[in-house]
Amino acid sequence: MLRDLTIKTFHDGLLEKKFSALEIAQASFAHIKERDHEIGAFLSLAEESALRAAEAVDLAIAKDEEVPLLAGVPLAIKDNILIKNLPATAASKILENYVAAYDAGVITRLKAAQAVFLGKANLDEFAMGSSTENSAFQTTKNPHDLTRVAGGSSGGSAAAVAAHFAVAALGSDTGGSIRLPASFCGVVGMSPTYGAVSRSGVIAMASSLDQVGPLTKTVEDAALLFGAIAGRDPLDATASGSPYGDGSASLVDPDLARIKNLVIGLPEEYFVSGTDVFVTKEVEYAIEKLKSLGLSFKKVSLPHTKYALAAYYIIVPAEVSSNLARFDGIRYARPDHTRTAPRNRDGASALHDLYFETKGAGFGAEAKRRIILGTFVLSSGYYDAYYEKAQRVRTLVARDFENAFREVDVLLTPVAPTPAFTVGERADDPLSMYLGDVFTIPVKLGGFPAISIPTRPASAGSLPVGFQLIGKKWHEADILGIGQFYERLG
Repeated sequence: MLRDLTIKTFHDGLLEKKFSALEIAQASFAHIKERDHEIGAFLSLAEESALRAAEAVDLAIAKDEEVPLLAGVPLAIKDNILIKNLPATAASKILENYVAAYDAGVITRLKAAQAVFLGKANLDEFAMGSSTENSAFQTTKNPHDLTRVAGGSSGGSAAAVAAHFAVAALGSDTGGSIRLPASFCGVVGMSPTYGAVSRSGVIAMASSLDQVGPLTKTVEDAALLFGAIAGRDPLDATASGSPYGDGSASLVDPDLARIKNLVIGLPEEYFVSGTDVFVTKEVEYAIEKLKSLGLSFKKVSLPHTKYALAAYYIIVPAEVSSNLARFDGIRYARPDHTRTAPRNRDGASALHDLYFETKGAGFGAEAKRRIILGTFVLSSGYYDAYYEKAQRVRTLVARDFENAFREVDVLLTPVAPTPAFTVGERADDPLSMYLGDVFTIPVKLGGFPAISIPTRPASAGSLPVGFQLIGKKWHEADILGIGQFYERLG
């Protein structure tokens, strides 16, 4: 039963009393306990509170009260998104014992919608990585092939949906952290327009790029979950709640006639040698399938794309070095046994030594790498040479997208150069890991929305591959609309 559930079918089944919210929640936990020991999607479970929430939904239905579409839907939440009274580790030892004191903005919205939170999903530490191997606690495996990674940094969220532990999940995307694991795990993952969704209560990695988004089994579910979490938040000045598209397009069940009038651009810089042959073939399959729907295609150019990766890995570490400065190993419930720094004559702990000890033990290798690099590029004498220049490149990359969108409505590209790679294959090669984000990073520098959609349903013995649709700002309706019709073609 869990395998066939989407948000829509869950809601319909709940109202038709084919099952109760409590029964599905219990079945979800049973499935997690049976199989997650080999996948590692969850860092912690919230069984007691989840069952209470499910029972409350069932009681409302028994009283013939109207319930929201997401009522009772079992969700997995990435462990950098705060849920009051639940752990929030960001998969880092430095937050190992931290329990959230308040709800993130997106969680407040989902609680109002009566969703059920199964637990907190694994990620690369502080969302830094593309394979979930950087988690301080465990590596998440790909449910389709346990020898391969689930992608990152939202690997736990993607794996939870692919393994049918959860009907849907929330992740965060800074450079590809929703779309890459979605492609690797054969699910749908969307990074919305920057500012469409509140970042309040989300542990920051790179504040000018971070964005929360849905991971789901279908594009329709992505539209439903996105619609529930999007909007203005007084606690996040960037969550502007601007209107979408032309104001007439629906996120769910779009108008086919309108969709057929959209022109899809194929950026020549994204269809280059070096991409895995299997990935190329699958993306070409998606293009031909969309052509059968009647959509027209046009080649476009994004000439500054080749500089996007280098600019991103200057800008992001710079923001990391600032955002992670607050984690000094003293606040946020670091264990007492780490506080063993040498004492000075007055008996007080030497603060300098304490920081070295607690931060050294608390942060993993990738976090340290980015903190050091970010501090360097922001330092006196290097700011102009690196950080300011990277920001100029960012503007050029964003301008390329804006110019392309004068000719076309949507862009189509691969999500990643390869399918899911094997666990450990790139663990000692950071550069190779960074290059895996080459197709997902450029769009983030401009703040445009993008979605990863499986080219076809995953089958036994075959690795999933996703293709990426990129839309104009606030035009999520375009990429979601094309995606929904793509799914319906079968």
